[in-house]
Amino acid sequence: MTDPANLIVFMTATLALNLTPGPDMLYVIARSVGQGQKAGVVSALGIGAGCLAHTFAAAFGLSALLMSSAVAYDVVKYAGAVYLIYLGVRALISKSQFEQQSELKPASLSSIFYQGVVTNVLNPKVALFFLAFLPQFAKAENGSIAWQIIFLGFLFNVSGTLVNIVVALLGGRIGEALKQRPAFAQMQRWLTGGVFIALGLRLALAKRS
Repeated sequence: MTDPANLIVFMTATLALNLTPGPDMLYVIARSVGQGQKAGVVSALGIGAGCLAHTFAAAFGLSALLMSSAVAYDVVKYAGAVYLIYLGVRALISKSQFEQQSELKPASLSSIFYQGVVTNVLNPKVALFFLAFLPQFAKAENGSIAWQIIFLGFLFNVSGTLVNIVVALLGGRIGEALKQRPAFAQMQRWLTGGVFIALGLRLALAKRS
């Protein structure tokens, strides 16, 4: 489906991004701290379900476009590169997301799952991220672009969901540690920003297969 070297780069970036605290992880922590481990795990599964929708949208919405012409390919490539670099710069200069976290009201497990799905699916920033991130690892010589994006999106989603489940199980301790260690929050911003900028530059320099 994809060559080993490309897959190693993808999984390295995926693990770095999924281990970096962001809005999804904060949502899981808030649910876990507020309502217990089960609520945190359900919220993680809801977020994972939402990510699947973005994966299929990226796969079938972009596969034909990427293969249609060099102009279309370049438009998508540079738009994605600019967006990733923008995310990186914003992460470097913004305040910690931990400082902006608000408490969530108690809810049923079904509502928590549904909220996780809807929040993720309706977040345009998540959609743009998938459109910018996944296609740069899909190569025409490796077969169907659409199926490559689905495969890569599935790997990204499994990794992220497993990380969020672990976060849910350790939610209380992780939440307190993140709030009490501003140095960790700063390191998190630099890690996130560096990964996004590196991915954006990699995408901008990539050649059409």
